[in-house]
Amino acid sequence: EVELVESGGGSVQAGGSLRLSCAAALYTSKSERVGWFRQAPGKEREGVASMSLSGGRTYYADSVKGRFTISQDNAKSTVFLQMNSLKPEDTAMYYCAADYRPKAVFQSQALSFTNYNSWGQGTQVTVSS
Repeated sequence: EVELVESGGGSVQAGGSLRLSCAAALYTSKSERVGWFRQAPGKEREGVASMSLSGGRTYYADSVKGRFTISQDNAKSTVFLQMNSLKPEDTAMYYCAADYRPKAVFQSQALSFTNYNSWGQGTQVTVSS
């Protein structure tokens, strides 16, 4: 139902910024909650940020709160993740996800990869010291 394509990753120095983009092709009339996740080598996939395309509540992992911002364009065809003050521990493959299933929304649910059913291929973010 949803095709997702991430872009915008790259290599930056600590303290730098990147903006990731997620192009979303929606094939249903349902409102979509989308999320950004990341996975570093040897670690489990973790939720970074989540929002509803209708402008609902946003959620952020404690590790990125105040540094990362999730947003969307006016056409609601692209979801962004603005990443500022990047740290080496932010290094990971970043994924955009959609097709959120739970009816109730809690932070832990919105940031759990098991609750999403459509995934992009990922874009690599590398932050050096």
